[in-house]
Amino acid sequence: MNISSYVTRIAAAVALSSAALGSQAAMATPVKNIVLVHGYFADGSGWQAVSKILTRDGYKVAVVQEPETSFEDDVKATTRVIDAQDGPSILVGHSYGGAVVTEAGNDAKVAGLVYVAAFQPDTGETPLQLTKKMPPATQAIKATADGHLYIDPANFHQDFAADLPAAETGFMAISQVTPAAQSFDTPITHASWRTKPSWAVVATADRAINPDLERFMTQRAGSKTVEIKSSHVAYMSHPAEVAKLIEQAAAQSDKK
Repeated sequence: MNISSYVTRIAAAVALSSAALGSQAAMATPVKNIVLVHGYFADGSGWQAVSKILTRDGYKVAVVQEPETSFEDDVKATTRVIDAQDGPSILVGHSYGGAVVTEAGNDAKVAGLVYVAAFQPDTGETPLQLTKKMPPATQAIKATADGHLYIDPANFHQDFAADLPAAETGFMAISQVTPAAQSFDTPITHASWRTKPSWAVVATADRAINPDLERFMTQRAGSKTVEIKSSHVAYMSHPAEVAKLIEQAAAQSDKK
């Protein structure tokens, strides 16, 4: 073999190795965008403590403010925020927001899903159907004459956020969002957890969603799950633990 041919082969091998390394680097690009989706009876401001931790740790956080006028409107609002991100995102949903991220998570820019005391419906399934299988402890959810839902303020603290200060939950009760009831009975067209990796928090003292239902859904989805002794609003009462799981999802989704 002459020197010229040998040099040419070495150069080709180096070029192939560089291309492979470049491809691996592209695949391992860190997920730095986190999109947070609230559930019923609250709004996006409840994510403030989690958002502060994630931002401190170098993540770019976006919070969806769903109109809660219909399931379709809530999915559109979430997809709008996902598509505005500058790269892949971890999509996080609380409570009813879990149904929203299950649908919106089919977006190609979603790298992984995190469910926080949330519904994880399967394809063709609704949160209402799941609730009927394993009812929650609360009986304080009421309907208005025009088809919206609310929690009786007298029961808001004990049934929604018992591990938050009473003064805080008192204001939450009088400022609660009243979602359209029909959004609770809208089926999922395709459950994104079937094709995307997922993580979940089970709130063991949850009175708004039966903790056994949360366990059933996370096990069915194969979600990497942690249990927290918390009320329904684990993301507010235990922000450090919830943020830690979200960061684990972002780190582990890098490897996908």
